[in-house]
Amino acid sequence: MSKNDNIPEVEQDEITLSDDERQPCEVWTRVMGYHRPTSSFNIGKQGEFASRKYFREAKE
Repeated sequence: MSKNDNIPEVEQDEITLSDDERQPCEVWTRVMGYHRPTSSFNIGKQGEFASRKYFREAKE
């Protein structure tokens, strides 16, 4: 028995938005211990953010 056996299926209604109903999604990241929106980055920092590699350290 897997842990997903008891989860009921939920019907998904398709939501369609026109371009004038859409809102931009602001992406924030943690930099040097505090959070900043990536939209405030200069060109060099935006490039560095785009080339980041994400990883997960193994638990000891």
